[in-house]
Amino acid sequence: MNYPNGKPFRQNKTQVGSQNTPQSRTIKYGGRGMSLEKDIEHSNKHYLNTRVAVIHKKPTPVQIVHVDYPKRSQAVIKEAYFRTPSTTDYNGVYQGRHIDFEAKETKNKTSFPMQNIHAHQIEHMREVDRHGGIAFLLIRFKGRDETYLLSFKALIVFWQRYLDNVKKSISVEEVQKNGYYIPYQYQPRLDYLKAVDKLILDESEDRV
Repeated sequence: MNYPNGKPFRQNKTQVGSQNTPQSRTIKYGGRGMSLEKDIEHSNKHYLNTRVAVIHKKPTPVQIVHVDYPKRSQAVIKEAYFRTPSTTDYNGVYQGRHIDFEAKETKNKTSFPMQNIHAHQIEHMREVDRHGGIAFLLIRFKGRDETYLLSFKALIVFWQRYLDNVKKSISVEEVQKNGYYIPYQYQPRLDYLKAVDKLILDESEDRV
């Protein structure tokens, strides 16, 4: 498998020999009903409180259509619509680097449907990557209770395959091979920045 520019895609070197695989969990926190968004929210609060990183969820833009003013000092929104976000869900700063990512959950146990990603999100991550930021996708397979980080450089290969009508999804095996497994732990429950550390290390080794 190659990148769109013809460069061969290299498997993440930090995955080789890693103990962070689904079969080797030592702490199990699955089955508590926590959504991926809630797990990320709790992790972001922990990162902020411990001064590790500053990462926030972007608010969903709202188009206000009708407002009533029952009093001069009050305004009541009577009609409004959620607008389609033009970027990804989360961004912030970690170790002097811009972090930008989307988070998706799927009930599918065997694959991640590419229709869950939008073209404008891919284009936004492409620009972040082009300017030296760290862009990625967090995927949770709810039926398997497993979460992975997939870098933009890996994601764009699967996205191009999707556009070419070759395959409409990414299999679990492909995510496991090309992504970074994020095990549950005590605090924070979903320490996705450890996976970001591995991603940074892999990308720095690729440049050598």
